[in-house]
Amino acid sequence: MASAWRATQKANRRADLMRAAASLFAERGFAAVSTTDLGEAVGMSGPALYNYVRSKDELLQELLVDASSRLLDGAREIVADPGETTADTVLERLVAFHIDFATSDPDVIRIQDRELAQLPDDVNRRVRTLQRRYVQLWDDVLTRARPGLSPSERQVRLLGTFGLLNSTPYSAPASDDGAGAVLASMALRALRG
Repeated sequence: MASAWRATQKANRRADLMRAAASLFAERGFAAVSTTDLGEAVGMSGPALYNYVRSKDELLQELLVDASSRLLDGAREIVADPGETTADTVLERLVAFHIDFATSDPDVIRIQDRELAQLPDDVNRRVRTLQRRYVQLWDDVLTRARPGLSPSERQVRLLGTFGLLNSTPYSAPASDDGAGAVLASMALRALRG
C-alpha cells in the first residue's frame, strides 16, 4: 500500500515537473532554463530533480515526443470513428481537435516551434516521423474531401493550415472561444478553398 502511494506521489511530482518545464521552456527558451530554475518552479532543489528525470534534455524530449504522439493518436481516433461519414465532417473534427490541443497545451506548441532542433538526431527523427504521420492522416482526409486538388496544392493547403492552427497559442487563448471559432473557420476555408 505504501509503495503504491509512493509511486503515485512520484508520478504526480513528475507530472508537475513536466508542466513546469513546458512553461519555462516556452517562456524563456530551453537553453535559458537551468535545473535550479526547474526545481524552484516545483518547490525542490535542482539536484532533487534527478530523482525524477536524468536531465533537462530528457524533459524536452519527452514533452515533444508526447505532444506529437498525442496529436497522432487523437487524429487516428477521429479518422477511425465509424460515425463520421463525410470527409468534410472529419476535417471539421480534425481542426477542432488541433485547436483544442493548441489552446489547452499552448506551451508545448511554442516549444515545438522553437526547440525541435535541440533534440538529439534520433529523437528529432522520431518526432518528425510522428508529425509526418499526422499530416498524412489529414492529407488522406483532404484527398477524400477535395479529390480534384493536386498533391502539391494539398500540401500547400495543409502546411498553411498547420501554420494557422499552431499560431493559436499566440492568437487565441483558451479563455477566448470566439477566437478559436474564427481560426477554425479560417482553417476550413483554407483547406476547402
